[in-house]
Amino acid sequence: MTIEKLQELKIMALKNGDMNTKRVLSDMIDACQKAAITPKGRVELTEQLVDETLIKYQKTVQEMIDTCPASYPEKLHQYQEDMKVVKMCAPQLITDKAEIETKVREIAGTAGIDLLKANRGTLMKSVSMELKGKVDMKIVSAVVGGLLK
Repeated sequence: MTIEKLQELKIMALKNGDMNTKRVLSDMIDACQKAAITPKGRVELTEQLVDETLIKYQKTVQEMIDTCPASYPEKLHQYQEDMKVVKMCAPQLITDKAEIETKVREIAGTAGIDLLKANRGTLMKSVSMELKGKVDMKIVSAVVGGLLK
C-alpha cells in the first residue's frame, strides 16, 4: 500500500460521508508519517515502510479488541469496525508454518547457509531481510528455532 492510495481512500470515504473510515484512514496516514521521522531526520515513505507501519497499526487495533472489557460493548464494536478498515488496507501476513518453513529453507539455500551448522542470528538476519512485512516474525522465529535443533 502506498501513502497516496491511503490518501485517495480517505478522500473517497469523506466524499461518501463515511466518517469512521475517514477517521481510521487519517490515523493510519498519521502513523505512517510519524514512522518516516527518525532521529537522523525524515526518510522517504516507501511502500515497505507504509506496509510495516500498517502491520503495527493492525496489531495495535487487535490488542485494543482483545483487551476491551465486556462492560464496554459500544467500544468493542467501534474497535471491530476500525479493524475492518485496517484489514482492507494492511498487507495480510503469511501465517502458515509449512509455507514459512519452505521460504526459510529457500533463503538459507540462496544465502549459502547450512542449516546443520548455522547460527540462529545469521539465519534470522537473512530471513528477516527477505520476509519482514510479509510474514509474522514470531512464527518465523519459532520455525528457525525448530530447524536449527
